[in-house]
Amino acid sequence: MASAAAAPARPTPPKLNPVRVPVPEEPVAARVEDFREIIHAYSPQDAVLEAKRCIQCRRPWCVEACPITQDCREYIKLVAEEKFDEAAKVTVQDNPLATSLCKVCYRYCEESCVITKKGVPIAIRELKRSALELGNSDIAYVPSKPKGQRVAVVGGGPAGIMAAWELGIRGYSVTVLEQEDSEGGLMRTIPAYRMTDDDIRTDLRRFRNLDVVWKTDVRVGKTLKPEDLLKDGYQAVFVSIGTSTHRVMGIPGEDMPGVYPALSMLKAIHKGQYPQLGSNIIVVGGGDVAMDSVRSAVRLAHGGRVRLVYRRSRDEMPADREEVHGAEQEHVEFVFQKAPVRVVGNGRVEGLVVQSMELGPPDAKGRRTPVPVPGSEETLACDTLIVAVGQRADLEGFPAELDLKIASGGWPEGKGPGYATAVPGVFAAGGKSVVYAMGTASEAAQAVDAYLCGLRGETPGPRPDPFGASKPYKLPPGYTSPIRD
Repeated sequence: MASAAAAPARPTPPKLNPVRVPVPEEPVAARVEDFREIIHAYSPQDAVLEAKRCIQCRRPWCVEACPITQDCREYIKLVAEEKFDEAAKVTVQDNPLATSLCKVCYRYCEESCVITKKGVPIAIRELKRSALELGNSDIAYVPSKPKGQRVAVVGGGPAGIMAAWELGIRGYSVTVLEQEDSEGGLMRTIPAYRMTDDDIRTDLRRFRNLDVVWKTDVRVGKTLKPEDLLKDGYQAVFVSIGTSTHRVMGIPGEDMPGVYPALSMLKAIHKGQYPQLGSNIIVVGGGDVAMDSVRSAVRLAHGGRVRLVYRRSRDEMPADREEVHGAEQEHVEFVFQKAPVRVVGNGRVEGLVVQSMELGPPDAKGRRTPVPVPGSEETLACDTLIVAVGQRADLEGFPAELDLKIASGGWPEGKGPGYATAVPGVFAAGGKSVVYAMGTASEAAQAVDAYLCGLRGETPGPRPDPFGASKPYKLPPGYTSPIRD
């Protein structure tokens, strides 16, 4: 009697290595002289070494933490095997902004990496860049059979781009309407030391075979309304206008010369139109826009003093930790628990009066509420003040009938399932970062597809393969449920 065949041996997982292969960076003294790129790509050898640190968890915690469920576990595996072309294809198959995100994503995946328990997480974002730059990432997306239905996407930022991609590969005819002179939305405010326009253009080049039309310098709201688009032959509208308007501090003297709204300044810098800042600069705020502002100010001050004033403590500051660390390296001074009271000056800003704040009980987000300390006012001298206290959406002209919800971050959302608004066929969504905006847009686009399938009398299906293969998109093995904060 023949003996039973032995069961195949289970692969032995790699031994956990807690030490990350260092990511190449520009020296601080050199990088603050201009807007040159700070972070550089791994060499092929270093990319493979770093990728081999990944223990290929059976449950892909990194994928579950990604708002767009990017299969980072798989492209890391392929980089480790030196299969760079295959890694590049995996990277762009579920991420139409992969080239941009490999520079600016806030790495929610790395926060969930199990290596963190013993050391430094896998450099997942940098390995995405390695896959794209070492492999062939110039792969055109392939549309499904045309559906014969048109969709208007209002806003050409990351949410609008993601929705256009989701619907374009499903075979819809998509028109993206952007109010600025180029696509990208608020990505066009990200300084060049982090990401450039070339990165956005590289991503959009993969759309070349999709039925996606980009129309810039088109403002929806004042003259052209979402309901007009429905009357003009679009069967659905997705609104993704983001938070393009800066918030004000609402204090005396804020309109004084020498006071700059952060978004306007960053847009100008992105276009190479550098403002003439002084040598004693204060930035007010504690978010990501404040970090971009303060680090840009360092590069424009040429050795001047740059401070950031924030009304809470460092622990409550919402900015990305990597950006905060970068600002500290570049000798930005942090002034915590001080709130602006008024701007002073004689025809031009000369100082910011601030008041000390004590931290009280946590608010709804878990951050401790700042409470003014009586009699604690002081004046911080400055010749330039940059206001980065938040943004909001410009909803002028958008009808109340949409019944939009304004998210805590200021962008509008539909209240219904799949971000549907109260007007049939109109959807709206956004997000707190590039990849979060893409994630909500993906959900909304799936809802748009379901709505349009209903009009055709068909049942909606999963996302098709973006490169024309017969097998539709599916979640990676071991995936259970998304991790969201």
